[in-house]
Amino acid sequence: MPANRRTFLLGAATTVFVPMAAARVVSENRLGTRMLDITIDSPALGAAVPVRLLLPPGWTPGSSRSWPVLYLLHGAGDDYTSWTRSTDVSALVQQQEMLVVMPSGGRDGFYSDWRTGQHWETFHLTEMLPIIERGYGASGTRVIAGLSMGGFGAMSYAARHPGMFQAAASYSGLLHTRQSARSTSLIQGVLVKDGYDPFALWGDPIVNAAVWAGHNPYDLADRLLGIPLYVACGDGQVGPLDPPGALPDFAIEPVCRDQSTAFIQRVRQLGGTVTANIYSPGTHNWGWWQRELHSSFPMLTTALA
Repeated sequence: MPANRRTFLLGAATTVFVPMAAARVVSENRLGTRMLDITIDSPALGAAVPVRLLLPPGWTPGSSRSWPVLYLLHGAGDDYTSWTRSTDVSALVQQQEMLVVMPSGGRDGFYSDWRTGQHWETFHLTEMLPIIERGYGASGTRVIAGLSMGGFGAMSYAARHPGMFQAAASYSGLLHTRQSARSTSLIQGVLVKDGYDPFALWGDPIVNAAVWAGHNPYDLADRLLGIPLYVACGDGQVGPLDPPGALPDFAIEPVCRDQSTAFIQRVRQLGGTVTANIYSPGTHNWGWWQRELHSSFPMLTTALA
């Protein structure tokens, strides 16, 4: 084991990674008056990892002022540029007194410390978060949102770290990863498609059920009862927000819809607050996610205020 790393078991379900060296910013790239890319050397990942920031009005390097933060997570097979590339989020927050943080989550990192190899949760919440707060004006008032894999990440992070985020939103998210064999197979199939060991993330869905449950928003729903939640998903049918020539989605969005519906029902059963939009039509596509970002934005900004 490298000298700057160690792992230990916390209970039966969670492998916790503790980096022995400090993460640090190794480069900055200003892409305009309001967009800044930084690269963080991460001991947790053993790599340099990019993070995109949308800066609030009046932000200057080294300012002693701080701003509330929207953490915005990308989906599987994509990267930290996706939200600014594929939506109007830059325009949406142009007049907002907030910092938007869009970190890399790995191609299929699933916002988790893997049983072997990757440690994305440690990177985001132990390494990146204090760097953003110390050096870039982020305050301790935070909300989190994401799409698909990132919708899972938003709810999982908020549940696994109660009090860290004041609201959470999921768009076409995987919110009940253990709901069915189809649900577990979808996640493991994504990993296999990109060349990963399907058991390296959370292990076997049956043998290591406690590990799966320890990251699953549905199983952790009782830890989300104190904050407002937003959950949206389509049914896979093509609609007006899809690009020309789009085909119905029979593989991903219906699974996300079933999981999101179960999660909504569970939160409400427990007495929690969740705004839901289970819509038809709607595919696993950016037009719908941009709309839902706009729809959830008042909830997110109210929580930041």
